[in-house]
Amino acid sequence: MATAAAALATAGLATAPTASAYDYNGCGWPRVCFYLTDSDWNNGKPTAAYQDVTSSYQDLGSNSRGANKIRNTRNDDRVYLRYYDQYGVTYYTCLKPNQTSNFSSNATVTGVRIDTNSTCPSS
Repeated sequence: MATAAAALATAGLATAPTASAYDYNGCGWPRVCFYLTDSDWNNGKPTAAYQDVTSSYQDLGSNSRGANKIRNTRNDDRVYLRYYDQYGVTYYTCLKPNQTSNFSSNATVTGVRIDTNSTCPSS
């Protein structure tokens, strides 16, 4: 009887959905996902995703530029985001692994750089 129960438990695990434990709100691991609107975020539908480690900023396209939420699903890599405020002043911020960043309508995110270090520098 115990063997049958163990076999059933194993079979149940084998047929479980293949979604990764690292996925978050529609953002598959190991990506940095951009959500242009709250509706995109609430529906778990990223409008763009990046995953390449780069030494310089990647300019964002129309599906990511100006996003109001960004999710980093990477476990060991930080993400730098470049944005400007309503006055056109450029800023940079660091997003830790497995964290989400929120931007107001006064900020426009324009670039992303994924870095292999897992910690963000202190401000």
